[in-house]
Amino acid sequence: MLVLNNLTNQIEKIQTENHFSGSIFVKQSDSVKLQASFGYANRADAVLNEKQTRFGIASGCKLFTAVAIAQLVEAKKLSFDSLLRDVLDISFPHFHEGVTIHHLLTHTSGIPDYFDEEIMDDFEELWIKIPMYHIRRLHDFLPLFQKEQQKYIAGEKFYYNNAGYIVLGLIVEKVTGMAFIDYVQQNIMDKAGMKNSGYFALDALPSNTAIGYIDKEDGTWKTNMYSLPIQGGSDGGAFVTADDMVLFWEALIQDKLLNDKTILMTPYVHEEDESYYGYGVWIEKKENEIYKYHVMGYDPGVSFHSAYYPHNTVILSICSNKSKGAYAMMLELENSF
Repeated sequence: MLVLNNLTNQIEKIQTENHFSGSIFVKQSDSVKLQASFGYANRADAVLNEKQTRFGIASGCKLFTAVAIAQLVEAKKLSFDSLLRDVLDISFPHFHEGVTIHHLLTHTSGIPDYFDEEIMDDFEELWIKIPMYHIRRLHDFLPLFQKEQQKYIAGEKFYYNNAGYIVLGLIVEKVTGMAFIDYVQQNIMDKAGMKNSGYFALDALPSNTAIGYIDKEDGTWKTNMYSLPIQGGSDGGAFVTADDMVLFWEALIQDKLLNDKTILMTPYVHEEDESYYGYGVWIEKKENEIYKYHVMGYDPGVSFHSAYYPHNTVILSICSNKSKGAYAMMLELENSF
């Protein structure tokens, strides 16, 4: 069983040192091992983060997109080998014809990304030419990458790519006739019992939703309202509670979302060292054995880590409404088991 090793005191020590703001939830089998919240969901009004606070998780929800695609494959509406050109009637004039759904899922497609870290360092730079308040649907992202040149041959290498997951979301919409966020709500979140989670617009956030904060070096801060797309989609931007994310993992592991979860949780691509990528999920090995499956998300005003450790059946979720902090908490938790 999970040994806490005076974990509560250690977590509080890290929170004091790093001013962590967010919620933590750790579960082993049917037993809740740790549940804690720190900081403010709304600094201006001194509203505290708590168990039912919803947090943005940025790219942490790429796994939802992968599950959606896998569900459509199980329904025989798609294949992982389906060519992009055959499943989506959108013009990508410079994309290679051999790009498949598998390539998109594993970040090996070689298509251009709308946020290319080789070109820009700051995510906020994206919204200079196209205001973030215009980005409400998946189609709104297309002008950011649709006519750009292919970066490399499909399958040649791993290169983390948000645009690939936008394209996957567009495929879900094409095949189902539903808005992507509605499909995920009905076929993933509702099935997993994630009653407090969803894709919410930043200008219409529901109650109990943490505002994301960007801390400046001089001690001042600003919110992330003008730093992100106004509404998230298939590459990131959902809001969850920490315990809802644990419910998602449980539903996936218990085959409530897919008949065959292993199709997602197979290490398809070696990223570096003992880090691999499946479909929408990172996979870490130790001594050639799988140590954990995990997702993470970072945006201005968002840091998030969530993982499933098969060797001891631990699931953890760490949500923060600051640009950093979740990783340090995850490392401390991992040191306890």
